[in-house]
Amino acid sequence: MSDRLKALSVHLLTATGAVLSMFAMLAAVEGKWSLMFLWLVVALIVDGIDGPLARRYDTQKNWPTYDGVLMDLIVDYLTYVFIPAFALFKSGLLSGWTGWLAIIVICYGSVVYFADTRMKTKDKSFAGFPACWNMVVLVLFAVAPSQSVILIVVVGLTVTMFTNLKFIHPVRTKRWRELSLAMCVLWIAFATWAAWVDFAEGSLAHWGLIVTSLYLALAGIAQQVIPEGIRRVR
Repeated sequence: MSDRLKALSVHLLTATGAVLSMFAMLAAVEGKWSLMFLWLVVALIVDGIDGPLARRYDTQKNWPTYDGVLMDLIVDYLTYVFIPAFALFKSGLLSGWTGWLAIIVICYGSVVYFADTRMKTKDKSFAGFPACWNMVVLVLFAVAPSQSVILIVVVGLTVTMFTNLKFIHPVRTKRWRELSLAMCVLWIAFATWAAWVDFAEGSLAHWGLIVTSLYLALAGIAQQVIPEGIRRVR
């Protein structure tokens, strides 16, 4: 297969995220939350592999007709933001004014963040919370904390979007990348497990989600606090 066709294949792989988002939305409309999250996990996996493939096959050079970055942002808004916000609102985890406030700040804050040209740091991390609401809402479904805790988490993470707090990209942030990739893979495994058992209480997947989520959320901030080791000069 030529490099051009490989580049086109990567674009088409990215585009499958739109179909997966529709599958997730159809499940959400019917209140099948576990199935919805399973589709979102598949979409997350696709999003995790299409970026490295795009760089490997240089899609900007070999198939510049399609804007892979724009396509990725469209799909990400559907799978990372819109559908999880809908699920949080319609599931009953937040009721009344708290639900309305949550979907407004999630949708509004995230679209502004996605358009921010400063969202990436020099080390390919994210400046501010990268609007990964698909991951956050899944953990909230699994743990089912009180409405007050959910609202604090939602508003707090939205505020951090517009700060200089760093959040790692498990694939692109070089520092601690081996550990970050392992944590990301474990998170996907625990998320799949939790959704598969319909978020049953007492599942060990819940603790796995909590531990891996805390790492993914705090690793970037820890990197800002902990200086890199001084390399020995030969």
